This record gives sequence, structure tokens and C-alpha cells, in this order.
Amino acid sequence: MQERKRLEEAVANDERIRALTDDLDTLFELAREGENVLPDIDRELKTYGELLDHLETAMLLSGENDGRSAIVTIHPGAGGTESQDWAEMLLRMYLRWTERAGFQTAVTDRLEGEGAGIKSVTFEVNGENAYGLLQSEIGVHRLVRISPFDANARRHTSFASVFVYPQVDDEIKIEIKPEDLRIDTFRSSGAGGQHVNMTDSAVRITHFPSGIVVQCQNERSQHKNRDGAMKQLRARLYERELEKKREETRKTEDSKLDINFGSQIRNYVLAPYRLVKDLRSKLATGDVDRVLDGDIDSLIHAYLVWRKTGKTAGDDKDESPE
Repeated sequence: MQERKRLEEAVANDERIRALTDDLDTLFELAREGENVLPDIDRELKTYGELLDHLETAMLLSGENDGRSAIVTIHPGAGGTESQDWAEMLLRMYLRWTERAGFQTAVTDRLEGEGAGIKSVTFEVNGENAYGLLQSEIGVHRLVRISPFDANARRHTSFASVFVYPQVDDEIKIEIKPEDLRIDTFRSSGAGGQHVNMTDSAVRITHFPSGIVVQCQNERSQHKNRDGAMKQLRARLYERELEKKREETRKTEDSKLDINFGSQIRNYVLAPYRLVKDLRSKLATGDVDRVLDGDIDSLIHAYLVWRKTGKTAGDDKDESPE
């Protein structure tokens, strides 16, 4: 069914390209005859360009796991409420993007911040190419703004890190020995009704050999939460093995970015000017509100082009200050 859906989408895109090409041919012919159709041509060319970007993005997703669903974790950096609020803003941005892109999401673990924001969150993004697209978000995201939590209205800088793992299906065997696990249950702290808060339905799993700790508390059933936590553990162990393989070939590459604070991949500046700039692809936009509302397709596409070709978006453009 997934293969059929992929092929049907390819056929539909081919038909859309043919139809747009025919429409543009007709509009150009009318323009040559003196008709005022320039606004229509501009509109059709924009639609044509967006479709080509979409198709190019799909072609750039050629990695072994790019087609898989994803598990995303967001952690705020140092800074208390400021960074916790920034982490929640990123969560909102990604959930808006997934909704627009047609992905299904499920928040599996969420730890509320003190006063505002979140201390951590983990959520699933289910759908074809979710992992391949969201790889562009792995790293540290930096926000500069006038703090809404500062009575003196001073400018603050906040950091949050984003990790993305491919979901592992049953076809990939990840050996997990029962004796290597410690499974703890506790009461859920989030929303979900009286039953959730009164029973030890939440599950935390510690994997001793790797030191990985995962937890799930969004379901009322302890059994379902355990299944969700095991899914996270399998995904993270699989990603850990992939990372070991990538590390062997990455030593000679100068594009490596460590996931730690101070080596951000993208800046979001709200004051004194407004700018979002990806520090890898060099793509920049002044429409910060649109990006924070989930319109990150251009940033994802620019990253995929940079990863594949090394080509950046800012080579021949005047850039705003960072």
C-alpha cells in the first residue's frame, strides 16, 4: 500500500507538471497577443516553482532511512524559563509543520517547565520521509528576543537542542536483552484525566549497556506506554549504531556539527532586527512569524541541497547582519 501510494503521487505530480506547462504555454501565447495576463503568469510560475522544489526535495531523500517515520526529542538549554519557553515554541513550530505536511503525530512524553514552557518533549512523526526531512532540524537552535519574562524588557538569548531518530520497524532486528533493562512505573504528570493521574501507568526504561533512558506516559494503559517506550529505545539504539558507522567516514568531513550549546545550526532573531538564518545552507528569511508558525519547507529544502551538493543559498545575495 505504501508503494502504491508513492507511485500514485508520482503519477499525480507528473500530471500536474503537464497541466501547469500547458497553462503557461497558453498564458504566454495570450501575452504575445497583447492580453494582460502577467499576474496570471506570475501566479502559475510560483506554483510551478513550488512543485519543482517539492519534487527536488523528494529526489534528495536517498539515505537508507530517509523514508522512515521519525521520533523527535527537544531539550531546552541553560536559562530556565527562557529556554523552556523556546523549546515549547519549537514544538509548536514542528507540530504546525507536520500538520501542513500531512504527517500524523503523537506526543509520547512531555515534562512541563516551571512557570512556562517545557523541560523536555518527545513525539512521533509518522509518515513517509518524515525522518529524511526532519534530519535538517538536528542540532542547536538559537533564539534572540526581548524577553517576555524580564520586567526590564532586556534582550535574551536562548538555546534548545533537537534530536531526530528513525523509527525502527519489525523488519530490523535490534537485540535487547531483558536482563539489560530496568523498567520503572510511575504516575503520569500530564493531561489525560483522573485515571492517568491515579495509577502507575507511565513507564520508564533504562538500558544499562548504552545508558539510554526513555519514558512514555501519554497512554492510560501501562502496557501501551511500555510498548511506546520500547519503540523509542529501539529507535535510539538503531540510531546509535548508525552514528558509529557514520563517525568512521565523518572524520574527514568539515561539515560535522556537534550537538552542544554554542554550535547552533540556526538562528532565530526577533530583536533588534527580524531574521531566521540557517548557518549551514546560509538560507535567510525575514518572515520570522511565518517560520515559527511552521512554514519551514524552504529551510528543509535548502539544507538537503547543501548536504547533497555543498551549495549554499547565500552565495550571491546580500545578507542581513547575524
